[in-house]
Amino acid sequence: MDKTQHSSAGFQCFLFPCFTYIAEVMENSARKQQARVLRNFRKIHRITGIILFVFFIILGVTGILLGWKKNSGGLIQAKTHSGSTKGLSGWLPLDSLQHIAVTAIRSEISRDISTEIDKIDIRPEKGMMKVIFKDHYHGLQIDGVTGAILHREYRTSDLIEHIHDGTIIDNWLNLPGGAFKLFYTAFTGFATIVFSVTGFWLWYGPKRMRKH
Repeated sequence: MDKTQHSSAGFQCFLFPCFTYIAEVMENSARKQQARVLRNFRKIHRITGIILFVFFIILGVTGILLGWKKNSGGLIQAKTHSGSTKGLSGWLPLDSLQHIAVTAIRSEISRDISTEIDKIDIRPEKGMMKVIFKDHYHGLQIDGVTGAILHREYRTSDLIEHIHDGTIIDNWLNLPGGAFKLFYTAFTGFATIVFSVTGFWLWYGPKRMRKH
Protein backbone atom coordinates (compact mmCIF):
# COMPACT_ATOMS: atom_id res chain seq x y z
CA MET A 1 0.00 0.00 0.00
CA ASP A 2 1.47 3.36 -1.05
CA LYS A 3 1.40 6.45 1.10
CA THR A 4 -1.68 7.96 -0.67
CA GLN A 5 -3.82 4.87 -0.07
CA HIS A 6 -2.63 4.64 3.49
CA SER A 7 -3.48 8.29 4.10
CA SER A 8 -6.94 7.86 2.51
CA ALA A 9 -7.72 4.82 4.64
CA GLY A 10 -6.61 6.64 7.78
CA PHE A 11 -8.75 9.63 6.88
CA GLN A 12 -11.80 7.38 6.38
CA CYS A 13 -11.15 5.70 9.71
CA PHE A 14 -11.11 9.12 11.29
CA LEU A 15 -14.30 10.34 9.55
CA PHE A 16 -16.46 7.28 10.22
CA PRO A 17 -16.54 7.70 14.02
CA CYS A 18 -17.18 11.40 13.53
CA PHE A 19 -20.18 10.79 11.27
CA THR A 20 -21.46 8.12 13.65
CA TYR A 21 -21.15 10.49 16.57
CA ILE A 22 -22.92 13.31 14.68
CA ALA A 23 -25.74 10.95 13.68
CA GLU A 24 -26.17 9.81 17.27
CA VAL A 25 -26.20 13.40 18.48
CA MET A 26 -28.82 14.35 15.90
CA GLU A 27 -30.93 11.30 16.74
CA ASN A 28 -30.71 12.04 20.46
CA SER A 29 -31.59 15.66 19.77
CA ALA A 30 -34.64 14.62 17.73
CA ARG A 31 -35.77 12.23 20.45
CA LYS A 32 -35.35 14.93 23.10
CA GLN A 33 -37.35 17.33 20.95
CA GLN A 34 -40.12 14.75 20.50
CA ALA A 35 -40.11 14.07 24.24
CA ARG A 36 -40.33 17.82 24.91
CA VAL A 37 -43.27 18.17 22.53
CA LEU A 38 -44.95 15.18 24.18
CA ARG A 39 -44.49 16.73 27.64
CA ASN A 40 -45.94 20.02 26.43
CA PHE A 41 -48.96 18.27 24.90
CA ARG A 42 -49.47 16.30 28.11
CA LYS A 43 -49.38 19.53 30.12
CA ILE A 44 -51.85 21.27 27.79
CA HIS A 45 -54.11 18.21 27.85
CA ARG A 46 -54.05 18.06 31.64
CA ILE A 47 -54.73 21.78 32.13
CA THR A 48 -57.50 21.76 29.52
CA GLY A 49 -59.09 18.74 31.18
CA ILE A 50 -59.01 20.37 34.62
CA ILE A 51 -60.52 23.63 33.34
CA LEU A 52 -63.21 21.97 31.24
CA PHE A 53 -64.14 19.15 33.61
CA VAL A 54 -67.39 20.79 34.77
CA PHE A 55 -68.28 22.03 31.27
CA PHE A 56 -67.76 18.58 29.75
CA ILE A 57 -69.97 17.01 32.44
CA ILE A 58 -72.71 19.57 31.74
CA LEU A 59 -72.43 19.15 27.97
CA GLY A 60 -72.42 15.37 28.24
CA VAL A 61 -75.41 15.07 30.59
CA THR A 62 -77.54 17.67 28.79
CA GLY A 63 -76.60 16.22 25.40
CA ILE A 64 -77.79 12.75 26.46
CA LEU A 65 -81.03 14.18 27.86
CA LEU A 66 -81.71 16.17 24.67
CA GLY A 67 -81.05 13.11 22.55
CA TRP A 68 -83.61 11.13 24.55
CA LYS A 69 -86.21 13.87 25.02
CA LYS A 70 -88.73 12.40 22.56
CA ASN A 71 -88.31 8.94 24.09
CA SER A 72 -88.57 9.99 27.74
CA GLY A 73 -92.23 9.13 28.20
CA GLY A 74 -93.13 12.80 28.63
CA LEU A 75 -90.60 13.43 31.41
CA ILE A 76 -88.39 15.72 29.31
CA GLN A 77 -90.64 16.69 26.40
CA ALA A 78 -94.40 16.50 26.72
CA LYS A 79 -96.42 14.43 24.30
CA THR A 80 -98.11 16.41 21.53
CA HIS A 81 -101.86 16.10 22.06
CA SER A 82 -104.43 16.10 19.28
CA GLY A 83 -107.25 18.60 18.84
CA SER A 84 -110.86 17.90 17.96
CA THR A 85 -110.27 18.08 14.19
CA LYS A 86 -107.41 17.90 11.71
CA GLY A 87 -106.40 20.73 9.42
CA LEU A 88 -106.94 24.48 9.74
CA SER A 89 -110.62 24.57 8.77
CA GLY A 90 -112.83 26.15 11.42
CA TRP A 91 -109.95 27.47 13.55
CA LEU A 92 -110.51 30.40 15.84
CA PRO A 93 -108.61 33.58 14.96
CA LEU A 94 -105.06 33.68 16.28
CA ASP A 95 -105.73 36.74 18.41
CA SER A 96 -108.58 34.86 20.13
CA LEU A 97 -106.34 31.84 20.73
CA GLN A 98 -103.64 34.16 22.05
CA HIS A 99 -106.12 35.71 24.49
CA ILE A 100 -107.15 32.23 25.66
CA ALA A 101 -103.47 31.33 26.25
CA VAL A 102 -102.77 34.50 28.22
CA THR A 103 -105.88 34.06 30.36
CA ALA A 104 -105.08 30.39 31.01
CA ILE A 105 -101.44 30.94 32.00
CA ARG A 106 -102.45 33.72 34.42
CA SER A 107 -105.19 31.67 36.03
CA GLU A 108 -103.14 28.47 36.24
CA ILE A 109 -99.70 29.82 37.28
CA SER A 110 -99.82 33.40 38.55
CA ARG A 111 -101.54 36.65 37.69
CA ASP A 112 -98.13 38.36 37.74
CA ILE A 113 -96.44 35.94 35.36
CA SER A 114 -95.05 37.28 32.10
CA THR A 115 -97.45 36.70 29.20
CA GLU A 116 -95.08 37.72 26.39
CA ILE A 117 -95.26 34.99 23.77
CA ASP A 118 -92.04 33.86 22.14
CA LYS A 119 -93.45 31.45 19.59
CA ILE A 120 -96.70 29.86 18.44
CA ASP A 121 -96.14 26.41 16.96
CA ILE A 122 -99.13 25.51 14.78
CA ARG A 123 -99.68 21.81 14.07
CA PRO A 124 -102.41 21.48 11.39
CA GLU A 125 -102.09 17.68 11.28
CA LYS A 126 -102.91 17.59 14.99
CA GLY A 127 -105.53 20.35 14.95
CA MET A 128 -103.72 22.21 17.73
CA MET A 129 -101.05 24.74 18.49
CA LYS A 130 -98.32 25.09 21.12
CA VAL A 131 -97.86 28.44 22.85
CA ILE A 132 -94.30 29.05 24.09
CA PHE A 133 -93.66 32.01 26.36
CA LYS A 134 -90.51 34.11 26.29
CA ASP A 135 -89.61 34.70 29.94
CA HIS A 136 -90.36 31.29 31.50
CA TYR A 137 -90.68 27.62 30.62
CA HIS A 138 -94.42 27.13 31.05
CA GLY A 139 -96.29 26.22 27.88
CA LEU A 140 -99.77 25.39 26.61
CA GLN A 141 -101.25 23.14 23.97
CA ILE A 142 -104.55 24.53 22.67
CA ASP A 143 -107.24 23.10 20.41
CA GLY A 144 -107.38 25.33 17.34
CA VAL A 145 -111.13 24.93 16.80
CA THR A 146 -112.59 24.95 20.32
CA GLY A 147 -109.87 26.86 22.16
CA ALA A 148 -109.78 24.17 24.85
CA ILE A 149 -106.55 23.74 26.80
CA LEU A 150 -105.31 20.30 25.79
CA HIS A 151 -102.23 20.26 28.00
CA ARG A 152 -100.30 22.49 30.39
CA GLU A 153 -96.61 21.74 30.45
CA TYR A 154 -93.32 22.81 31.89
CA ARG A 155 -90.93 22.78 28.93
CA THR A 156 -88.07 20.90 30.56
CA SER A 157 -86.45 20.22 27.18
CA ASP A 158 -86.12 23.98 26.56
CA LEU A 159 -84.53 24.45 29.99
CA ILE A 160 -82.03 21.64 29.30
CA GLU A 161 -81.25 23.09 25.86
CA HIS A 162 -80.60 26.52 27.39
CA ILE A 163 -78.25 24.95 29.96
CA HIS A 164 -76.53 23.03 27.15
CA ASP A 165 -75.76 26.09 25.01
CA GLY A 166 -75.39 28.70 27.78
CA THR A 167 -78.55 30.66 26.95
CA ILE A 168 -79.72 30.29 30.55
CA ILE A 169 -76.92 32.65 31.69
CA ASP A 170 -77.95 35.23 29.09
CA ASN A 171 -81.54 35.02 30.34
CA TRP A 172 -80.48 35.17 33.98
CA LEU A 173 -78.17 38.19 33.55
CA ASN A 174 -80.29 39.74 30.79
CA LEU A 175 -77.29 39.97 28.45
CA PRO A 176 -77.96 41.39 24.98
CA GLY A 177 -77.49 39.42 21.77
CA GLY A 178 -76.76 36.10 23.45
CA ALA A 179 -73.29 37.30 24.47
CA PHE A 180 -72.56 34.50 26.92
CA LYS A 181 -73.89 31.86 24.55
CA LEU A 182 -71.49 33.02 21.82
CA PHE A 183 -68.53 33.01 24.21
CA TYR A 184 -69.50 29.69 25.81
CA THR A 185 -70.04 27.79 22.56
CA ALA A 186 -66.85 29.20 20.98
CA PHE A 187 -64.78 28.48 24.10
CA THR A 188 -66.03 24.93 24.64
CA GLY A 189 -65.82 24.15 20.92
CA PHE A 190 -62.21 25.35 20.63
CA ALA A 191 -61.27 23.62 23.88
CA THR A 192 -62.78 20.36 22.66
CA ILE A 193 -60.63 20.57 19.51
CA VAL A 194 -57.50 21.23 21.61
CA PHE A 195 -58.40 18.39 23.98
CA SER A 196 -58.91 16.00 21.04
CA VAL A 197 -55.65 16.97 19.27
CA THR A 198 -53.53 16.71 22.42
CA GLY A 199 -55.22 13.45 23.38
CA PHE A 200 -54.44 11.97 19.95
CA TRP A 201 -50.82 13.07 20.21
CA LEU A 202 -50.47 11.54 23.67
CA TRP A 203 -51.50 8.25 22.06
CA TYR A 204 -49.54 8.63 18.81
CA GLY A 205 -46.41 10.39 20.12
CA PRO A 206 -44.96 7.44 22.12
CA LYS A 207 -45.64 5.09 19.20
CA ARG A 208 -43.76 7.44 16.89
CA MET A 209 -40.82 7.68 19.31
CA ARG A 210 -40.59 3.90 19.64
CA LYS A 211 -40.76 3.50 15.86
CA HIS A 212 -37.84 5.85 15.30
